[in-house]
Amino acid sequence: MNDETVRTELPESIDATVDLLNSGAYVADRRLATALFLSLRMGRPLFLEGEAGVGKTEIAKVAARTLGRPLVRLQCYEGLDITAAVYEWNYQRQMVEIRLAEASGEVDRERLGRDIFDRRFLTKRALLQALEPEDGVAPVLLIDELDRTDEPFEAYLLEVLSDFQVTIPEIGTIVAREPPIVVVTSNRTREIHDAVKRRCLYHWVDYPDAERELEILRLKAPDAPAELSRQVVAFVQELRQMDLYKLPGIAETIDWTNALIAVDSLSLDPAVINDTLGALLKYQDDIARFDSQQVNDLLQRINAGVAASSNA
Repeated sequence: MNDETVRTELPESIDATVDLLNSGAYVADRRLATALFLSLRMGRPLFLEGEAGVGKTEIAKVAARTLGRPLVRLQCYEGLDITAAVYEWNYQRQMVEIRLAEASGEVDRERLGRDIFDRRFLTKRALLQALEPEDGVAPVLLIDELDRTDEPFEAYLLEVLSDFQVTIPEIGTIVAREPPIVVVTSNRTREIHDAVKRRCLYHWVDYPDAERELEILRLKAPDAPAELSRQVVAFVQELRQMDLYKLPGIAETIDWTNALIAVDSLSLDPAVINDTLGALLKYQDDIARFDSQQVNDLLQRINAGVAASSNA
């Protein structure tokens, strides 16, 4: 952990949780703040499900930063196994130990077997690092995009999520002295088994409404002109009502705003929209749906809405 990081106490109320997240530039609605507060208060993992780009991963990062704890991230992928996620024996060092024992005349094979499976030869991966932190500070453990893993790995996680422990055959069960704060995310590309969800508090993270998304832009893209931010938010909110292959998330809204700033755009116009739409939409089929006329119509509609809200 960074020497300058100061561990802070857990928030004692939902309002304090909202303030904590705000201090980390995370604009959460009250339901999400409540879910996090209950997770912290009850010592239960928080399972966040929702579309990609709605801020699920970010909340773990912000929690770690604002609570002054290290962040241990396990990025899930197909084929993830225990050796990559929990622990691995350092075979090279074990071989050196065996050769040294042989050179010294060591003949007690049972003793040698115990020695080479000593903790000295154990390489900790993310889950074990979270349960046994080197500095003794319980971290925030982010198990990101669990839906990318296989079901056998989900089953292995049950022991971690329910009892904050792992079992290593050669050593035994290792229990966290202080349980980490656990955040599990899923983009719902497949269903996660009920057994995992039962061990967690569940919260669906939805796209933000226009007001909250505008507040997010004020924090994440402070250099954007106010008029441009209102147009961007109105444009994105309109896109999310359309039948696109992949709707833009908050991350894409921020990316697009920063792209518009980078090209010195003070407001949206058809040309700049066409030139920068790739920062917002990630599939050519979606981008190809917008011809010049559609962009003009959409722009007129959102400008009328922005003007009406400004005069209200």
